Amino acid sequence: MAATPRFRNDAVAAPDADPHLDPARDSASADRKHPVDETLPPLRMFTSGLQHVAAMYAGVVAPPMILGPAVGLTPKETAFLMGASLFTAGLATLLQTLGFWRIGARLPFVNGVSFAGVTPMVAIGKDRGHDGIAVIFGAIIVAGLLGFLLAPYFCKLVRFFPPVVTGTVITLIGVSLLPVAFNWSQGGHATADDYGSTTNITMAAVTLMIVLALRKLLRGFLQQIAILLGLVVGTLIAIPVGITDFGAIKGADLVGFPTPFHFGAPQFEAAAIVSMCIVMLVCMTESTADMLALGRIVDRPADERTIEGGLRADTLGSAISPLFNGFMCSAFAQNIGLVAMTKVRSRFVVAAGGGILIVLGLVPVAASVIALVPLPVLGGAGIVLFGSVAASGIQTLATAALEKGENALIVAAAVGIGLIPIAAPDFYHAFPKDALVVLDSGISTGCVVAIVLNLAFNHLGRKPDPDPSPQEQSPAAAAPVAAH
Repeated sequence: MAATPRFRNDAVAAPDADPHLDPARDSASADRKHPVDETLPPLRMFTSGLQHVAAMYAGVVAPPMILGPAVGLTPKETAFLMGASLFTAGLATLLQTLGFWRIGARLPFVNGVSFAGVTPMVAIGKDRGHDGIAVIFGAIIVAGLLGFLLAPYFCKLVRFFPPVVTGTVITLIGVSLLPVAFNWSQGGHATADDYGSTTNITMAAVTLMIVLALRKLLRGFLQQIAILLGLVVGTLIAIPVGITDFGAIKGADLVGFPTPFHFGAPQFEAAAIVSMCIVMLVCMTESTADMLALGRIVDRPADERTIEGGLRADTLGSAISPLFNGFMCSAFAQNIGLVAMTKVRSRFVVAAGGGILIVLGLVPVAASVIALVPLPVLGGAGIVLFGSVAASGIQTLATAALEKGENALIVAAAVGIGLIPIAAPDFYHAFPKDALVVLDSGISTGCVVAIVLNLAFNHLGRKPDPDPSPQEQSPAAAAPVAAH
């Protein structure tokens, strides 16, 4: 019996190979396409794509659900932001999977709204209404364009972002968002009469237990959407309890389009731009690590050109998103885990998921249905969702050789400084207001500290180790495969 054809890792790395433009160029692949470039039957393509959407859905809508109330938007406007985020996530995913010219990794790579930008965006737009949104969008446009220009150079700097840096950043993202889940669990609005009531906290606890039970008992596709199912069950339980608000869905249109610059023309403020540029560097670091991991999983190693194309898609998608009222885009690592578990490596499956996201974004009533989820229910699920991000960072730090040199000190200092805005919110109260946009984001400050200390302790004035381990050479091992 003939042996099953295998795809050699070194075939992709050959100097004259261009898997992006012509994956079937040589005789070895002339008879069969690489699994990444295969198309599946329509029904399987749709269901597999829907599975990717289910795995990322909660992560896409969570940032606008945080940001909308923080800047003072109405429930209907927040629902509009969620629909726009779905739409722009679909566009960014199509850029990554299908691509054009040298844009796109052309891997089964899902893009969506980055959690890394949530805390800085809240600091920028808090209680400023439409003006706050306009300033956020202006900063994202500039950061996206800057990232696009830096992509050809950034992909060559992989060695400066080892697991000790990426793990620290990912951990801080999760830890910085956990207070949001705790706030939701209490009701979300500190001035409300029922804020912190036993009813709200009990609903959060019930939802958390439902999610954990579903994750334990279900298998396959249903296990992947345990958080989504937990939100549905929790919301159904909350209806007779009396904490479900149907106001957002009443005025929603059945079909609509995310009107360009719905909240006004973008505004450009220097401090906001600096903050979002730092976030963009964080996103580019995460995406680089994710591409390296995904390349290994699908047996198409990500070389510099692949990473460059992926970063260009990330940054271009981010720069375009504000036009349609969306936010900064980056990789969704939970979908990498989904590829590894299902063994479905086709990038066209993920492209189908991107198409589904676009359709959902064009149906405002669908986005409004999401707004029916009571905040305590979302808080219970959010503890798992945001906690899994921190867990991914810890998993990454486990590969960071903390026993070597000053790596443990780097993590200690970066995490400690990154936690200041969470543990002591008024710590920087005497600093200029513009500086607070950066300092009030533990993610931004922690990332800067981790990068600077890594350069100081592990690069400047030190000769390279004679035989560094693969994990120390590349952040590939740092790519999280748990929830984003």
